[in-house]
Amino acid sequence: MSETELPGRLRRTGTTTEDEPEFSPAAAPLAEKLLTPALEILARYPAGRERSALLPLLHLVQTEEGFVSPVGVTFCAEILGINKAQVGAVATFYTMYKRRPTGEYLVSVCTNTLCNVMGGQEVYDGLVEHLGVGHDETTGDGRITLEHAECLAACDYAPVVTVNYDFAIDQATPDAAVAMVEQLRNGERPMPSRGARLCTLKEMQMQLAGFADEREGALTDGPAGAPTLRGVTLAQEYGIAVADFNPDMPIAKTKPSPREEQAQSKPAARVATAAKRAASAVKAAAGAVADKVEHRREHAGKATDNAGRTTDTGDLKDPEVRTAEQRNPTMGEPDRTGDSQATAPVPENEAEAAGTGGSVPAGDGKPAGDSQRGESIVSETVGEQEPATTDANPGWQNVPRGNEEKK
Repeated sequence: MSETELPGRLRRTGTTTEDEPEFSPAAAPLAEKLLTPALEILARYPAGRERSALLPLLHLVQTEEGFVSPVGVTFCAEILGINKAQVGAVATFYTMYKRRPTGEYLVSVCTNTLCNVMGGQEVYDGLVEHLGVGHDETTGDGRITLEHAECLAACDYAPVVTVNYDFAIDQATPDAAVAMVEQLRNGERPMPSRGARLCTLKEMQMQLAGFADEREGALTDGPAGAPTLRGVTLAQEYGIAVADFNPDMPIAKTKPSPREEQAQSKPAARVATAAKRAASAVKAAAGAVADKVEHRREHAGKATDNAGRTTDTGDLKDPEVRTAEQRNPTMGEPDRTGDSQATAPVPENEAEAAGTGGSVPAGDGKPAGDSQRGESIVSETVGEQEPATTDANPGWQNVPRGNEEKK
């Protein structure tokens, strides 16, 4: 019988799974309690993809210890064949995985924007004062752990309070929240405003690990409230309905169901399916042809509506041509762009006239030495200077630069 390798210390032979070898001494005590449900979780994933079971496995660990302990991290790492750092990276990322022991009931109060405006902070402060604990802290009897939540996805019931992630109080008040936690501390389980019947944190972790709640009537409590149904109520009141809505219309499928695949595997079924698909394709093609014919008929009389009219195609000229025409619209003169002659600056006052009288026009703006004209300016300027010394060896002082000097 072929064997399918499982990650870590397990292998699957047919339908049975064996330990190979034993868990480490650190993880062995927890493995004795959780190995059977852990293997059931692993069996949900395809061969080679069992590592995806890490999230439900972490919830499974919390069913036993109430938080993800170092022992729980070791257990998950060994059964999946990964290192503890990889497990810890996931366990510390999500807030639903607790890093220290948590009470029997996790009471969460939404203090995000809308719930805060509607009094969520006052509810939270009232519980802090009554219980004597702060965020992520547990009462001395181990019953209640309090936390403030960023959002509990129930803005239409703001402010809201949840117990172990189930909605417990809608449109909460400080007094209602205090009364509820007192019932929980006394061993009672108050009826929630809506949603499932309240359970302990460990029972909730079992559900989050993917196992059904076996309590009788656990999923029948708490009907949907008026705010949730308000849109439907308004639509019925004003007779609003979606255009062309047909509740009997079958839902479109991207692939056949397993039962349909099994039926299609038979020869007769394959032939019938092929014939059905061919008929559908022919019908669709005929409909497309009919639509095109009707479209052409509708637009046949409009084909010559613009005959004899001038069509404005916009300005399609080259940008350079357009710029040249703007500079010289009549084309009566040649374009002299970039070929203008140097002229002397025109002084605007006496001071400018005195200062610029002997200035040489800048011309094309090139610095001296970069053109023939520049070299002449340098030569004239240097020739007019007198030596600063009569020393036979003047050194570096005011020595005219010869033409042989290389730049």
